[in-house]
Amino acid sequence: MPRRWSLRTRLVVSAVALIAVVAAVIGTVTTLALRSYLYGQKDEQLHALARRAAGPPPEARDAVLPPPGDPLRFVTGGGAPVGTVGVEVSADGTLGAGVVSTQQDTQGRGPQITDRALSEPEKAALAAVPRGGAPGTVELPGLGSYRVTYADGGNGTFLVALPLAEVHSTIGTLLVVEVCVTCAGLIAAGLAGGTLVGIALRPLRRVAATATRVSELPLHSGEVALHERVPDAEADPRTEVGQVGAALNRMLDHVHSALHARQESETRVRQFVADASHELRTPLASIRGYAELPRRSREETGPDTRHALGRIESEATRMTGLVEDLLLLARLDAGRPLSYESADLPMLVVDAVSDARAAGQDHTWRLELPDEPVTVRADPARLHQVLVNLLANARTHTPPGTTVTARVRPLERATAVALEIRDDGPGIPSALLPHVFERFARGDASRSRQAGSTGLGLAIVHAVVSAHGGTVAVESVPGRTVFTVRLPLTLGARDSQTTHSLTTMP
Repeated sequence: MPRRWSLRTRLVVSAVALIAVVAAVIGTVTTLALRSYLYGQKDEQLHALARRAAGPPPEARDAVLPPPGDPLRFVTGGGAPVGTVGVEVSADGTLGAGVVSTQQDTQGRGPQITDRALSEPEKAALAAVPRGGAPGTVELPGLGSYRVTYADGGNGTFLVALPLAEVHSTIGTLLVVEVCVTCAGLIAAGLAGGTLVGIALRPLRRVAATATRVSELPLHSGEVALHERVPDAEADPRTEVGQVGAALNRMLDHVHSALHARQESETRVRQFVADASHELRTPLASIRGYAELPRRSREETGPDTRHALGRIESEATRMTGLVEDLLLLARLDAGRPLSYESADLPMLVVDAVSDARAAGQDHTWRLELPDEPVTVRADPARLHQVLVNLLANARTHTPPGTTVTARVRPLERATAVALEIRDDGPGIPSALLPHVFERFARGDASRSRQAGSTGLGLAIVHAVVSAHGGTVAVESVPGRTVFTVRLPLTLGARDSQTTHSLTTMP
């Protein structure tokens, strides 16, 4: 039975197959019993006709009675069916004269029973029947199956045969009736079984529906909201389906407890990160200020001191950026609302690419923008940060001379817009590709920045885009890496058509 069949189909097919086997056994036994009964009747008729043909034993026969005129007259006599065969048998066992009764229609007088002589092929077939013992069956050419026996008596020895056409006809009719009744019964059983099994499996489908709804819940992040449960009617442990439903409810209770514990842990960690980031901003600003103060004073400092102070200021600036990124992620995780307003996406892209060009003059920067404005409802500052992070990622993880292209194009009948950042650099390692948007994800040495990366840039991109109701994806092969950001357009914005004009910023 194919594994892809549903449980309902398997149950119905199994039940119908079982009924078919039972019907086949009953039909076979019935047919064999009827065949044995009909053959028994035919043998009794055959023995009675054989005794009449052979007559009483010689010692019991009245010597004064004249011998019969026609020894084969029993073939056409009363009680013998049409097709009866009679043959005289000589003392040496050879077959003598033989006839078979036939029915002929006479004009005006109705059907009349007559006989005809047996042909040589018919005699040869009868001669193959062994003499003595129980009656045998033989196939006569042109006449069909016959039941044959020998009889000895005062009239001599005779071979008597009766046709089996009536027996075969009865058995054939029984087989046709059995097949028709069985087929009709199997069809009815299939329809009724499908309905009954469907009703019986309805609680199991409700259990499956509950499991499906749970599987569609976003349980990997966010607040715990696992309130789906199997109804009490389908969670009765006294039934098989109820046992499945009760087990599923217990599993959901455990999962809910685990998710609630995870949520509380994440909340504490998030709050700690937010508090720590907030508290670190002030001392970091003080460190930067005190490191910058000697440079602005008129006191002379040695080169080692100036280098140390420069490193302190550089690392404090880098740590400040890390703290700001952590604080932003903590706020986004906490669901802090963004400052939404209508923003022209191509203008934001132009500004971000201009800043990236100033920071990375050893790269080639290109723009592919539509002719008309593309308006999105977004937080301009956060969207600008997304662009800066994507362009900085392309600049710092590719060698000099790499071409970086920023493209804006409408999607899906002008209901969404796609922002693509494409470069022809060495690409992202395949092992890192599924994890690029995770926090603190770092590339290998071939894609590491000289100053070191915090590993939060793309995580911020993913968080900000998700907060705007959009999606971000990446495709990368050697020579082509594309980050695609999809954002919904502002309602009522005009349709934009992307042109083939290309702006190059060397």
